[in-house]
Amino acid sequence: MLATVNLGISFGKKKLFENVSVEFNQGNCYGLIGANGAGKSTLLKILSGDLDSTEGHVAKDKKTTISTLKQNQFEFDEFNVIDTIIMGDKAMYECYSERNRIYALPEMSEEDGMKVAQYEADYSEMDGYEREAMAASLLEELGISNEHHELKMSQLEANQKIKVLLGQALFGNPDVLLLDEPTNQLDFQTAMWLEEKILNYENTVIVVSHDRHFLNKVCTHIADVDFGQVKIFPGNYDFWKESSELSRKQHEEKNKKAEQKIKELEDFVRRFSANASKSKQATSRKKLINQLTPDELPESRRRTPFIQFKPNRKCGNKIVEANNISHSIDGEKVLNNVSFTIENGDKVVLTGSYSLSKTTLLKILSGELIPDEGSINWGETTTKTYFPKDNNQFFDTTEQLLDWLKNFNEEMDLQTLRGYLGRMLFSGDDALKSVNVLSGGEKARAMFARMMLLEGNVLLFDEPTDHLDLEAISSLNEGLIQFPEVMIMATNDIEILQTVPNRMIELSPKGYVDYSGEFNDFINHKTYQEKVALIS
Repeated sequence: MLATVNLGISFGKKKLFENVSVEFNQGNCYGLIGANGAGKSTLLKILSGDLDSTEGHVAKDKKTTISTLKQNQFEFDEFNVIDTIIMGDKAMYECYSERNRIYALPEMSEEDGMKVAQYEADYSEMDGYEREAMAASLLEELGISNEHHELKMSQLEANQKIKVLLGQALFGNPDVLLLDEPTNQLDFQTAMWLEEKILNYENTVIVVSHDRHFLNKVCTHIADVDFGQVKIFPGNYDFWKESSELSRKQHEEKNKKAEQKIKELEDFVRRFSANASKSKQATSRKKLINQLTPDELPESRRRTPFIQFKPNRKCGNKIVEANNISHSIDGEKVLNNVSFTIENGDKVVLTGSYSLSKTTLLKILSGELIPDEGSINWGETTTKTYFPKDNNQFFDTTEQLLDWLKNFNEEMDLQTLRGYLGRMLFSGDDALKSVNVLSGGEKARAMFARMMLLEGNVLLFDEPTDHLDLEAISSLNEGLIQFPEVMIMATNDIEILQTVPNRMIELSPKGYVDYSGEFNDFINHKTYQEKVALIS
C-alpha cells in the first residue's frame, strides 16, 4: 500500500493542494485527473520521492518498489536500447553492468576474477539470463525489433524512445507503477497493448492521462485533483464524469430552490415586519432565512472551451489528389509512392507508428513542404487550414494574443476577435498576454481560435490533442464530429479514432494502405491488417 498523510505542496504563494490523505491499494489502477496546472505531475513526483512535499509525508513499506515512466527522452541517449530496458530493475542492472564492465577489461586481475565470479553467482540467482531474454521479448512486444536492441538510444525516433522508456518502467515489475502521460506519442496499437498490460497488472498503478478511452479501459478508480484536494472515486473516467456532473447539478438545483424560498420569505418579512399582528411570523421567517443559506459551491479549476469549426463555403466534388508522393529526410525515405484521392465528405485519419511519415504528408498537403517526387492537386473550391504538430513558428513574437489573432483577419473588429478568444478561455486580460509566454495547452487553443476564424472547409490536423486537458479534448472531439466538410488528421486518441473518421490511410516508409470504413472495422479487418503488416 502507498498512502499520503496530510500532504501539501506550495510553490511560493501558490498552493496546489493541502491536507491530502489518500490510499492507493494493491491491484487497483488509479487515473489521476485534473485541469492543466492542478498538480497531477507534481503529485506523481512526490509519490516517487523525486520531490519533497511542503507539508505531510508519503507512507509506504521500506521494501515497496516504485517505478516511474521517465519523461526526458534524451536521458539515456548514450546507452544501448537493451541496457536501458534492464535499468528498470536497479539491482539486476547494477550486477549486469558491473559484470559486463569487468569482462570488457583488456586484462582481468585475480581480484577482478573473484568479483566477476560473485557477480555471475548473483546474476544466476536473480535469473539474470532468463530476464535478459524477457527484456528482449518486451522490446519485441513494443514494436522494437531485434536489430535495434544493441543500438544507442540516440539512434531511435522519438516515439521509439518512448516505447523503450515505457518498457523500462514495466520491466522491474514494481509494487507501484507511476505513469505520466504514457500514451503520448504512442501509436494506437501500442496504446492498446499497454491497456492489456495494465489490465493484467497485479500491483498498484497510478496514471496521469488525457486519453479518455485509456482511462475508461484500465482504471478501477479515479483520483480527482481539484479544489486544492485529491479525492478518490471508484469506477472509470466516464462513471466519475457522470457522477460528478449529477452531484453538481443536484447541488445547483438545491441552491436554486433555497434561493427561491429565501426570496419568498424576504418578501413576507418586508411586508409584515412593521405589522404588530404579523411580527412573530416575520421574526420566525427571519430565522428560517438564516437556516436556508445556499451551500457555496467551490470553484473548480476545470474550464471547457467551445470548439466549433464552421466552413466559409461547401466543398465541391474535387478535394485533393495525391499522385505518387515520395519524400526523404536526411537520406531516409519517409514516404514511398503514396497516391490517393480525397472526396467530398471524407474524414481521413493517417495512422501508423512512423510519426514522421504522417507529419511529412500533412506538411506536403498544407503546402509547407514540396515533395521530392509526385504532385498534389487541390480542388478550386477548397480552403485549407492547418494545425501543425510543432507550432512554435507561429508564436515567435512578443505580440499580444489579441493582436496576434487579428493578423489572420485584419478587417475583423476587436469585439468579434475577443469572442473567438473567449471561446478558447482567453477572457479579459488573458487576451492581452504575450504569445511567446503561452503554455503548450494555451498555444493549442490559440491555434484553434485561428482555425475557427479562418473558416476553412478542409481541416488538416497533426496530433491536435497534444498538450490539451480532458475538457479541451472532449470539446475538440465534438467539434470534429460536427464539422460538415473534409478533414485529414493524424491522431492516436482512440476516442477520436472511434467517433470521427470514415477512412484510414496507414503510412510507413515502405508504402501505404488505404481503407474506407470505421476505425474498429479497420483494426479487425484481416485482409487490411495483413497489408499493414507488409509495410510495417
